[in-house]
Amino acid sequence: MTIEDLEHDRDDAAPIDMLERYFAAHGWSCERDDDEIVAKVKGSWTEYELRAIWREDDSVLQFLAFPDVRVADHARAAMYEAIGLVNEQLWIGHFELWSSSGILLYRHAAVIAGDDAPALSLDGAELIVESAIDECERFYPVFQFVLWGGKTPKEALAAALIETQGEA
Repeated sequence: MTIEDLEHDRDDAAPIDMLERYFAAHGWSCERDDDEIVAKVKGSWTEYELRAIWREDDSVLQFLAFPDVRVADHARAAMYEAIGLVNEQLWIGHFELWSSSGILLYRHAAVIAGDDAPALSLDGAELIVESAIDECERFYPVFQFVLWGGKTPKEALAAALIETQGEA
């Protein structure tokens, strides 16, 4: 199945089913069970693990993107500050740091309700997946500048958000 096939078949599908079809159309390997799906996606900075969990009781789809960043205990204060500055830039979703493991992730939750059965459209799947990948790609350098570049969170954000002008 390709994205073009999905565009022609625009019927809504159960959230995990639609994400599975979306991942397959992009050629991304994935694993799933009844209420969860996990895919691996190669970005320009790193490989991302994408994970969606469907909570039928609440009609909530939780979408997580893991940019393969682990934060050591000594760097957590600076990383929490960086995450706070980054989250001020986001319209949907947010970054967080899991305190138990030091894993950085992007998280977004969507309420998906339907008259008969909750369904996710192709446009909805695309928004959820692509916004997660885009934000991880956009802010990955900030986190690396803080962890490995010796920059303060404010310096890292300023350096990462500089937009180049013209062509090289």
